[in-house]
Amino acid sequence: MNDYAFGNYIFHLRKQAGLTQAELAKLVGVTNKAVSKWEVGKSKPSVESVRKLSGLFHVSVDELLRRRDAGRRAEIKKVVITGGPCAGKSTAMSWVQNAFTQMGYVVLFVPETATELITGGVAPWTCDSNSSYQKCQLRLQFEKEKVFEQAAETMDADKVLIVCDRGTMDNKAYMDDLEFAQALEHFGTNEVQLRDSYDAVFHLVTAAKGAEEFYTKSNNAARTETVEEAADRDDKLIAAWTGHPHLRVIDNSTDFEDKMRRLVAEISSFLGEPEPYEIERKFLIEYPDVKWLESLPNCQRVEIIQTYLRSDSDKEVRVRQRGFEGHYIYTQTTKRTISDVKRVEVERRLSEGEYIRLLMSADTTRRQIRKDRYCLTYENQYFEIDIFPFWHDKAIAEIELSDENADIAFPKQIKVIREVTDDESFKNASLAKIAD
Repeated sequence: MNDYAFGNYIFHLRKQAGLTQAELAKLVGVTNKAVSKWEVGKSKPSVESVRKLSGLFHVSVDELLRRRDAGRRAEIKKVVITGGPCAGKSTAMSWVQNAFTQMGYVVLFVPETATELITGGVAPWTCDSNSSYQKCQLRLQFEKEKVFEQAAETMDADKVLIVCDRGTMDNKAYMDDLEFAQALEHFGTNEVQLRDSYDAVFHLVTAAKGAEEFYTKSNNAARTETVEEAADRDDKLIAAWTGHPHLRVIDNSTDFEDKMRRLVAEISSFLGEPEPYEIERKFLIEYPDVKWLESLPNCQRVEIIQTYLRSDSDKEVRVRQRGFEGHYIYTQTTKRTISDVKRVEVERRLSEGEYIRLLMSADTTRRQIRKDRYCLTYENQYFEIDIFPFWHDKAIAEIELSDENADIAFPKQIKVIREVTDDESFKNASLAKIAD
């Protein structure tokens, strides 16, 4: 993988110093060919050569090393494949391996921690309490993911996909509220950080819901649930992950092979393969019953502050603070419209410092958008209901789809006024405009 950015940097430093490749090579103690390879990105200087370049170009060693090593980092995405018992996760891993290796990804799999522990003799019934076991499982999950992330950063690859066979929020489905709160305190973390540390979450619905004849405990020694318990656990797992900015639920409405194809299609869509499309439909609804929403186990409130940045006319760029009760993540999103319901969307995670710096590029013709978002899973669909402080009689409900012609089933408590997908006046960017 050629690092053209670092090569160009060395080229410009050499030109500024008024040196030929041969002269630079002689001063550093390498061949002309070595310098040529640096400048076209085919190889990189050793640490000793970096020290000599630092003295010649009056650039710190740290800065040269930072630039040299930055180009080595692959584009790394970490996703979770979760689901109820007997949902097809093991088979899904093979499908994902085959599909995304062919697309040029290095695919890494973080094995299911619960199965490793239970088959190794560490289980809720062998520890002194379920709470103690869940803390052991969380600790091992944290460490395993950290190791895989560190390994991914060293790889000579353009794209790395880390696939977690279940993630940290799965534990919530096996704990009561007090146990979960104690676990968060024990590890010094919070629910937003746990849930949103993953780039996307894909939930495979258990065979116990819609494919009961295929439900079995025989292919997993750690599986103990009856059909009824498996269905209940599936609901709890969906509820645990509800609130994540990119949650998709793959049900049993088709045969198993097509279920796997739909999973691969959803992951492909998220990764932007072949292009990062977002298919979204938007509806104007009557102001919802907030107490009803907050009473649902499969609904999670998130606080959002969205700021639009100065950008070219064919693009929309925004930064977003998203979280709950003082715990936030930060993202930058760039959108380009393809059709009324289809857009190319590229999103990247920001540090808090990067977010604050980008706020200095805010588009001052637009106000910040502040809203409470209620993330609701219903009939294996994922709705985002936005409540704005300036509206008291209406709200917006959005749903992202893999197929723009897919049917949408609303809960009866949500009263749709009309679809506003192609109505510019109801887009966040328009709502943010400051009237003349």
